[in-house]
Amino acid sequence: MNAKTRRNILLALGLALAAVAPAQAQSEYPNKTIRIVVGFAAGGGNDIFARLVGAKLQEMIGQTVIIENKPGAGARLANEFAANQPADGYTLLVAASGGMSIASAIYPKLGYHPTKSFVPLTMIANFPLILAVPANHPAKDVKELVAWMKANPDKSNYATSSPAFTIATELFKLKTGAPGQPIPYKSSGESLVSVVGGQTLLTIADGPPTVPLVKGGQVKALAVTGAARSAELPDVPSMAEAGLAEVNTGLWSGLFVQAATPAPIVKKLEDTLRKVIADPEVNAKLKAMAVNPGGGSSEEFRAMIDADIKTTADVVKAANLKFEE
Repeated sequence: MNAKTRRNILLALGLALAAVAPAQAQSEYPNKTIRIVVGFAAGGGNDIFARLVGAKLQEMIGQTVIIENKPGAGARLANEFAANQPADGYTLLVAASGGMSIASAIYPKLGYHPTKSFVPLTMIANFPLILAVPANHPAKDVKELVAWMKANPDKSNYATSSPAFTIATELFKLKTGAPGQPIPYKSSGESLVSVVGGQTLLTIADGPPTVPLVKGGQVKALAVTGAARSAELPDVPSMAEAGLAEVNTGLWSGLFVQAATPAPIVKKLEDTLRKVIADPEVNAKLKAMAVNPGGGSSEEFRAMIDADIKTTADVVKAANLKFEE
């Protein structure tokens, strides 16, 4: 065998081994610790979701799963960090609508894209927002509130603590023709306190701080966003029932992996994580947090996010909203 033939054989063997190595790594996945990055501090809703899912995932795959909190910039720092990690399936991301679809629609210089930088694996949960007014306000339903706002534009302000709530309220205004100036607060809890005290007319906020005040009689809930009523507030009509089906802004949280992750690993992650969320114990714990459990397919989740981005961008443009990065 001459030297040239030997070199050709060695080259062919090298190429074959190079092709086998990734395939073998994919077939053995996972064989080391998986980390789940979360863009919020420990103890928040998305952190709780991540720990609940992570514990069951660890049980199902037999590998350690750790949670890595990277709070800051409305979760955008963590999302960008996760987008730039090796695409090997060992770094997952729990991300929420605020840092994904909403951020993509309002921040032109975002360093990642929800469905281009990532594969959306499955939704963990979603939940509607609640339109709340002072308990003593004369409006008994959405129609009466809109009429009151049009008759009293100088008194029609609203409390908001994040772009998600601002966009939901501006969408409500666009679909009803109601006036209303935003008043910024640091949290949805503070927004609700302003409604209780009469400093603002209304807020559209998330359930955890709103539901107790509704049940306690401090505020009055007139509608929940979307097509379905909230199990926590079964007597409160949905926006669809109020004739405003397009006012369907809600919040969601889901699981993502880098876009370049090999397809077999993506499929294994999607299948396993859907089983995690369908697990009766996990499902019950999610429902106990007053959210709607997810667990749908990757394609369903991707389509929902892309639609979410378009709706948000349309509202931002129509209402001429500006947000500081």
